[in-house]
Amino acid sequence: MTYHFIGIKGSGMSALAQVLHDMKYHVQGSDVEKTFFTQRPLEQKGIELLPFNENNIQEGQEVVASAAYGEDHEEVKKARELGLSIKKYPEFLGNFIQHFISVAVTGSHGKTSTTGLLSHVLGNAHPTSFLIGDGTGKGEEDSRYFVFEACEYRRHFLNYHPDYCIMTNVDFDHPDYFRDVDDVFSAFEEMAKQVKKAIVACGDDRHLQGIQANVPVVYYGLGEENDFQARNIETNREGTHFDVYIRNHFYGKFSIHRFGNHHILNSLAVIALCHYEGVPAEVIAEHILTFQGVKRRFSEKEVGTQVLIDDYAHHPTEIAATIESARQKYPNKELVAVFQPHTFSRTEMFLQEFADSLKAADYVYLCDIFGSAREQNQTLTIEDLQQLIPGAQLLSVKTIEVLLKHENSVVLFMGAGDVQKFQKAYEETKGGV
Repeated sequence: MTYHFIGIKGSGMSALAQVLHDMKYHVQGSDVEKTFFTQRPLEQKGIELLPFNENNIQEGQEVVASAAYGEDHEEVKKARELGLSIKKYPEFLGNFIQHFISVAVTGSHGKTSTTGLLSHVLGNAHPTSFLIGDGTGKGEEDSRYFVFEACEYRRHFLNYHPDYCIMTNVDFDHPDYFRDVDDVFSAFEEMAKQVKKAIVACGDDRHLQGIQANVPVVYYGLGEENDFQARNIETNREGTHFDVYIRNHFYGKFSIHRFGNHHILNSLAVIALCHYEGVPAEVIAEHILTFQGVKRRFSEKEVGTQVLIDDYAHHPTEIAATIESARQKYPNKELVAVFQPHTFSRTEMFLQEFADSLKAADYVYLCDIFGSAREQNQTLTIEDLQQLIPGAQLLSVKTIEVLLKHENSVVLFMGAGDVQKFQKAYEETKGGV
């Protein structure tokens, strides 16, 4: 049996292909010939990558197609002609997770980091397979647990009926699909009703406080009313330290090499789920501390007197959290924000909110809007955002050397498009200085 992935370079598809490969299934896939960071782990594992071509489809294959490709795609057409089993990625994953104790991690923000942390901690207690939205996947042949990131966009997560679900927060995003935050919440409520054993939800989130489900809901957060609460929070150069109380009874002391309340909340979600599954407190504490993070989430690099940080932040809430983390970790350095908006619809919907969150930085540089293939030509430009941020400057690869003047600073490269190219260009410029 060969699994053929149509659109294998997508972050979820790449991760799933890695999981199946690790479980000793034969896997191959096709995609456009442009290079993406998600293909590196596929190449390292020897998974064959092919350019799109209908001849890639052969008798006897099981076909998994990215949700980005429809019935008009040449490989999808060929698979239909041959009568092959063909499933969209969410549908295939929904069936696959039924072989394990499954944990879906969802939320408007923080799901990738939380999925990575949970898979690391749980994986050090029991055989655990996982699928993370940054393109990382790992399969264990004797896996007991399957931890996976479940995206709310277009209600894709309704393909899943997991044993557990962690819900980090509900916020208005993806305005090209959702009408408003109530529409987003309705999707989460629908998802909640599909969970089989329990939901671990952030009680500090006003929307999740009202989630209705057919299983127990365990709440975590900083507020006293939560089942799992962090108290006595302290920070130093090493990270953040806090005590955890379960229903007002002391449970244990925990430390993380991260800064910002959102990382405390992510840790509480993992602690609650692992406690529910009987993982000892000392095992949780040990491995929460050893977690190295996930791709494109506050990824740091020192270059001379500057610290360059690459982060996926592409929503005002995420930008505010990233800047907060940088302020806590580097209180004596200037913060320079380099932001590339992702999609015209999101930029237009949150224009003022983007401006407000970016103003927390000392200096702001804006890159052209990274448009989506789904969007038509737009009249909105990056100058519309620039006008709302006093002192903000426009930035391109050709003018990247302007960042050289910010000595002893933290430069935050933020966005969900290809903002990494600006960091790469800047590193090359610094290398030539």
